[in-house]
Amino acid sequence: MGVQVGIVGKPNVGKSTFFAAATLSPVETADYPFTTVDPNQGVAHVRTECPCKAFGVECQPRNSSCIDGNRFVPVELIDVAGLVPGAHEGRGLGNKFLDDLRQASVLIHVVDVSGSTDEEGRPCDPGTREPAEDVRFLERELDEWIAGILRRDWDRTAKRASLEKIPAAEVLRERLAGIGVSASDVESAMERAEVPSDLTKWSDEDIRRFAREVRRVNKPMVIAANKIDVECAEENLKRLEEEVEYPVVPTCAEAELALRRAADQGLIRYLPGDSDFEILQEEKLSDEQLQALEFIREKVLKRWGSTGVQEALNRAVFDVAKMIVVYPVENENKLSDSEGRVLPDALLLPEGTMVRELAYNIHTEIGESFNRAILVKPDGSREVVGEDHELEHGDVVKIQTS
Repeated sequence: MGVQVGIVGKPNVGKSTFFAAATLSPVETADYPFTTVDPNQGVAHVRTECPCKAFGVECQPRNSSCIDGNRFVPVELIDVAGLVPGAHEGRGLGNKFLDDLRQASVLIHVVDVSGSTDEEGRPCDPGTREPAEDVRFLERELDEWIAGILRRDWDRTAKRASLEKIPAAEVLRERLAGIGVSASDVESAMERAEVPSDLTKWSDEDIRRFAREVRRVNKPMVIAANKIDVECAEENLKRLEEEVEYPVVPTCAEAELALRRAADQGLIRYLPGDSDFEILQEEKLSDEQLQALEFIREKVLKRWGSTGVQEALNRAVFDVAKMIVVYPVENENKLSDSEGRVLPDALLLPEGTMVRELAYNIHTEIGESFNRAILVKPDGSREVVGEDHELEHGDVVKIQTS
């Protein structure tokens, strides 16, 4: 699937509820810390406009789904154990938590914006805990985790690099390859941290500063400000938005889960990310259920525009991880594959992907025998492009081989 989104946060803030709402997977949710021990893994979807409407065709998705012109493209979600202070030293389920996050492309940090859980995840009076503290705490734990990986045999590694004239960036990339850090991540972090090029001259503060920048570039984050429906949450949200450097999305995971389940049972019409829903079978809903739905409509959807779950996913994948969706076809006139399926595949690719990289992504032989590509436009026009043409979000493209 190409993108793994890690759902992180301290215990009891609604991480597993967020995961269940995004995936409709049956996971255990409860009002106590460490409900999640083994990571829950499932498939969620980002929502984007399908080209079918612009082209006036009826698509037949194969690797995704299309509902009313909205394409839902799959991404992998992993909900890991709740994080507590000292996790990088192995406290709580810390080692397991951090290990489960190794390959995540982007993190959604679920924060209790109502301030009703303390630093360990225990319930407390709403407003007691400052939500921004939870963000700073997670940053510290991730920074120390990365720094801990770097510190192992640091002196010996630094001396070897100096004696053998191995570039610092290469040594650091090898050291951090296990957590998905790339060469470009290392180079960017070194530049931002302003560390010496000679590893033997690094202080412990250099290691910390570099680790912090690695976390920023390799584990970017979106904040899902959960429990936005609780009293005093809105006031906390304003302070949180002012104090953190990440996108902050007002969220009510419980509301999304209730709407997704009701829609799944055919009781309402609702698409993830919508700003309202339509009741289809009122006679099958109890007064209590109708009141709950009305509460969601008034206190969440009308106030915030959505439950926030779909927006958090979209912002994580499109805005923060910087992915685009493209639609490869074999027949540029019918917009179909070899079996006649119209717009069958929606591929998530990194921003900046070139046409030839797409060809290799489809199949090695197609990449090797690439000749040119044809971009198909909704107005009926065609644009012939070469291998180094940079693809854009929503492109429909035909690869021609020699």
